[in-house]
Amino acid sequence: MPSTAMTKTTTPSPKRREEGVAKLTVNPFLDAEFYARMRDYTERDAAIIKELKAIAEIRAGNKQPDPRLAPSLQALRDTVKKGLSFGEMLERIAAGKEKGLWEPWMTTFGIEIRAVNYGAGPRNACLVLDLAANAPAHAMFAKAGIQNWRSLAADDCSVVRSEKATETTPLKVYAVFYLDPLPA
Repeated sequence: MPSTAMTKTTTPSPKRREEGVAKLTVNPFLDAEFYARMRDYTERDAAIIKELKAIAEIRAGNKQPDPRLAPSLQALRDTVKKGLSFGEMLERIAAGKEKGLWEPWMTTFGIEIRAVNYGAGPRNACLVLDLAANAPAHAMFAKAGIQNWRSLAADDCSVVRSEKATETTPLKVYAVFYLDPLPA
């Protein structure tokens, strides 16, 4: 006669599962050597997804949220498009010298202006850098030899915003920088 006892499997409680999951405390992708070693054995898309997940988990480092001063954006600031460097454009925006159409010019850098004060005189703005796999800024950082630019930018920025992937849209991660007039 077969045994009527059945094995009972239970899933651990959610509280217990959370205790067993190790949380990142430091983004390992900030280390350029680690990033290079990881890229030796990981496909490009998988590597970027791992880096974006680490960025989303760690969040912003808030080390230098001004894009004119952030060390991670030096390669962008040195890039010249249409006769003007990105660094010069940031200075012009903050100084309030122009009321031009900055948005199309900034998209070549993968930056979107989310908010700007158009008042007379010095102004401030909220700039958002796209950290996605197909970000326009990737080419400029690659040219400068900076592979882990996403992690470096996330470490400098004020806020990291992410939009979860869905069936139709990929994971989107943005680094938010604040451009304010420099004190006199």
